[in-house]
Order: sequence, then C-alpha cells, then structure tokens
Amino acid sequence: MEQSIYFEYIQKYFPQLVLGIVEKLNGKNQTALSYMFKQLLTPTYSVDGRWDILTGTYTRVAADVVAMDSPLPLKKRDSLSRAGGDLPKLGIEMYLNEKQMSDIDALIAQGMDINTIVQKIFEDTPRVIQGIWERLELMFLEGLSTGIALADTDNVGTGIRVDYGYLTENQFKVDIVWQGNTSTSKPLDDIKKVMDKAEEDGNTIIGAYADQDWFDNFNASDQVRQQFAFLQGFAGDKGIIPLLDNTQSNRVLSSRYGFTVTKIDRTVITEKNGARTAQKPWKKGTIVFVCDASVGSLVWTRLAEMNHPVSNVAYQTADNYILVSKYRVNRPSLKEFTTSQARVVPIISNPDRIYTLDTKEAETASSVEAETASSGKARSKVSQ
Repeated sequence: MEQSIYFEYIQKYFPQLVLGIVEKLNGKNQTALSYMFKQLLTPTYSVDGRWDILTGTYTRVAADVVAMDSPLPLKKRDSLSRAGGDLPKLGIEMYLNEKQMSDIDALIAQGMDINTIVQKIFEDTPRVIQGIWERLELMFLEGLSTGIALADTDNVGTGIRVDYGYLTENQFKVDIVWQGNTSTSKPLDDIKKVMDKAEEDGNTIIGAYADQDWFDNFNASDQVRQQFAFLQGFAGDKGIIPLLDNTQSNRVLSSRYGFTVTKIDRTVITEKNGARTAQKPWKKGTIVFVCDASVGSLVWTRLAEMNHPVSNVAYQTADNYILVSKYRVNRPSLKEFTTSQARVVPIISNPDRIYTLDTKEAETASSVEAETASSGKARSKVSQ
C-alpha cells in the first residue's frame, strides 16, 4: 500500500467529510435514508470482541407481608440462558481506476471548482460507510421479524447466523389467514391473543412494526373496517365502508389497544460475485410487538488495524466502529482505494419481551388444542 495520490486533499477534507456523512445519514438531514437499527439499538462496546444474549424467564412475584423481626421468605430465582459468539467482521472496498484518476488530474490542472474536485476524489467515501450500515440494517430487520439474523461475512459464501432466542410461546399464528379472507378472518381477535399473552407475562406492549403487506390485509378486513366505522359513529351498511389507509388503521389500534404500528418499507441491495440482488429483509406479513423503546444493542469492538495502523494509509472513523481507509496500489495497475471495515453486530437483548404474529400461517387444530390444554394445566395449578 502506498500513500494516496491525493494526500493533500485527504489531509484537508477527509475528517470533515466523514463527519458530514455520519451526521447526514444519522438523521440530521431529513432527506437521508433512515436506519431502524440506529433508532432501536443502543451502541455498546465489547471489550473481548464477543456478543452475548441473556434470556430469562422473569416473573414478577409480590413481596410477602411479614411480622416485625421475622425472617424474610426466600423466593425462587428466575432461570437464565445465554447465547453468544465472536463479533463478525464486515467490510467493503471500492476504487478509482486509471481513467477516473486521469479525469480528476485534468480537473485539477484546469483549476476547476474545488467542490467538484473533492466530490470526485471522495465519491466512494459515503458509499463504503453506508455499505456497513446497509448490511447492519438487513441483519437487524431480518432478525427482528424472524428471530434469526443471517449474513455473509465475505464474498465467497462464509456466513454468520445469530439466533436471538425468540420464545416459541411468544410466536403466534392467526386463526384464519388474513389474505383473501377479509370477511372471515379476525385480525383484532388475533392481536388480542398476543396482548393477553404479554399481560400474562407481566409485559406491556408499547408499539409494533410490520410491512405494507401486513397493513394491506389488516386495512381490508371487515372486522377492522367496522371497528373504524364504529369509532367514527357510522351505523350504515358495512358494504359501503371503504378500505382503510394505514393512518386510519392505526387509529383503530390506538383506540383499542393503546399502541400504533410503524411501517417497515425497506429494500437492501447486496452484491455477491459481481451479481446484485434486491432484498426485502422483513418477513412478509409479520408484525412484531415490542415492550421497550430500545430492543437491544449494536455491539462493536475495535479492529486490529485501529490499534496497528498501516503506514501510508489515511484513516478516519465513522460512528466509532467503522474504520474508513484511503490508499493506492500500483499492482497490477494503479488504483486509488477507499475501504471500510467494522466488527459489529445487531443484538436483540430481551427476546422474552418480543412477540410476533405471522398472518400468512394459521394455527392448526392440534396446536390450538395443545395450547388450550397447557393453559388448563396452568389454571389448575393456580387453583390448587
């Protein structure tokens, strides 16, 4: 690696340019693309380069009333399970070829506007920073909607799998598939089952997330439209109630259950072996209910290159955990590289406070009977 051809420009503009990119993509510019992982995860530094999830079967147990000077009764501890692993390394690189560098040299020689020159030299810088964020967004949205985040860690197929440990009993299916069954499906009843389970667990659902497919089928439901008409004081023929929009549906949910649903509408472009693919990371037709404003941590650690920088390479850090580098190589041909790398992973910390409802799958008779039997046993134990 050799020092960048544009070293004087890098010294002057690289730090403030990276800072400006971070500020723009972190939401200070309202036209910038937003990232849910930035809104719902808390950045957390890992000293040993590992991530961990603690899942507990927490139960609120009331304290006993005891006489003065009496010993306190010992209560049973909740059980805990742990999952963890090494933080993966994410990275992306882009380069200027000889033709592109010759064009920049011509701009400099002609005394062109400095902003034009700087834009050409640093054109790849926002792309490599955003490339890390796009991968994290893909992993987070897939993980939040399914309980499992998958990602390739390089371009040859080696991948990581992060299982957040969603509780089976907190993953619901509907009684009747919503799509195509607007008159017979009961979305509000399906959601009530989730609400009841959360209340039984001592949790309070404060919000939910779903894709437009979920909204489309919820909005079209006769039950939901009738509930909206009732809220509006309309008592006419239900057949003339129009399809609801997302805002109207959220009014129904807010009135009935005290929370609203945030729409997830995100496509991430990935590239593997030169082929680009557009992916929708959110599980289609699934709604995720949360009980906390922050659902977990964005766990990161320092890269080895942060502690042992390579000579002649220019470095800047974005969001503490992304290392951006600029340098040139002359083998087999002259190229000016811009790269980014990070050791980071999105982690959902309290999976026992997450509830999901898959509207594409209906409960089978056997599963309903098993659930009913289980509930009956639980009530029997309480009554004893």
